[in-house]
Amino acid sequence: MRKIVVLSFVSLDGVMQAPGGPEEDTSGDFKYGGWTAPYFDEFSGNIMGEQMGMPFDLLLGRKTYDIFAAYWPKQDPTTMPTVPFNKATKYVVSRTSPKLDWEGSVLIDGDVPAKLKELKQQDGPMLQVHGSGNMIQTLLKNDLVDELWLKIFPVTLGTGKRLFAEGVMPVAFELMESKTSPRGVIFANYKRAGEVKTGSFD
Repeated sequence: MRKIVVLSFVSLDGVMQAPGGPEEDTSGDFKYGGWTAPYFDEFSGNIMGEQMGMPFDLLLGRKTYDIFAAYWPKQDPTTMPTVPFNKATKYVVSRTSPKLDWEGSVLIDGDVPAKLKELKQQDGPMLQVHGSGNMIQTLLKNDLVDELWLKIFPVTLGTGKRLFAEGVMPVAFELMESKTSPRGVIFANYKRAGEVKTGSFD
């Protein structure tokens, strides 16, 4: 059985939009693209390298796929994470029929939750989700996320697409591991852990 693992950069107020650059995603008149850049250091790079160094395939929304497909095939094919990104099977969730030119790309359309449940039952490496904010909402609403590998940055943005939007199911997660970079980025990995439990302090 395969796990779906969401790797996401997120601000303290839950925004995940356009972490990588000013022009990455300006929808909704978002003005803070590239908000993670001032906080990256060698510590963060090493953790990212570890996460990219394990076997995985990619599960991407169409917009993120388009960004990745326009960039990674043109990079040095011997470097990280170019090697694993190009090697991975790319499962692309889309309501349309996009042209999938990146080698190893597979379209997932129609009844997406049902098809992803079938995909999870197959043998193979984990399915890493990068970006893909809209698709992540589908995953969360259908309880398809097995693990969250979050990079929590010490900044609030006030506006933008959020990792946990309306319609997310109430579920519990368990912290597996956490580390903090010298610049204050918290790397926290969670796994799905049953239902939400309630109680009182009495």
